[in-house]
Amino acid sequence: MNALDRGTCKAARMLIDWTGAQLADAAAVSQDTLRSFESGRTRTLSRENEAAIRKALEAQGVQFLESGQVASGPGVALGKAQS
Repeated sequence: MNALDRGTCKAARMLIDWTGAQLADAAAVSQDTLRSFESGRTRTLSRENEAAIRKALEAQGVQFLESGQVASGPGVALGKAQS
């Protein structure tokens, strides 16, 4: 499993139409922790915070895919950029 990056975190949150406050609350992390991570001020999360954020998003149906995996429902994925 790849480490959660800020872009993926924000995209997942937007996919389920959650505010940062909603995700922070569901994951039981501080809003400042989430805000710092998503803005890039903090590059990584503690293992505990990352796991809590993933769990909260997955509970809402978000799937975190590794390269080459296919989702089992509707959604979006980042592919190679077109030239």
